[in-house]
Amino acid sequence: MKKTHQVGTEWKGKVAFHSRIKHHTVKIDAAPELGDDTGPNPKPLLLSSLAGCTGMDVVELLRKMRVPFDGLDIDISAELTDEQPQVYSHIQLTYNFYGPELEAKREKVEKAVRLSQEELCGVTAMLKKNCPVEYTIELYELKPGTSGRP
Repeated sequence: MKKTHQVGTEWKGKVAFHSRIKHHTVKIDAAPELGDDTGPNPKPLLLSSLAGCTGMDVVELLRKMRVPFDGLDIDISAELTDEQPQVYSHIQLTYNFYGPELEAKREKVEKAVRLSQEELCGVTAMLKKNCPVEYTIELYELKPGTSGRP
């Protein structure tokens, strides 16, 4: 039996929609003039899905590899084409890991990210069919602005 995902999306006025994913509701909207900015635009929401997908992979892989860390932030920058339909022409992810002595575990961190990007993350796989998806990895002792755990 094939696995499927189902999402229901309801128009809420102007260009706003509520998308139901299981028991969760995600608001989707545009900035004024078109909308009221009550939720993210669809394309950045796709980037959020990318970050969540690869982030889940990496966290689970590092847990299995017994690599402790205190925090992970994933920043994404994506360039849009000028012509319609506007699509992403390049996506750049930056994985920011926080925790003591991560430099000694760099190989395992790099392996976890590489496995996610090359073999596991379905969102990356779908997006790579349209444009390059590249990444960098940064390791930090502490999260900026903190004196301990993030």
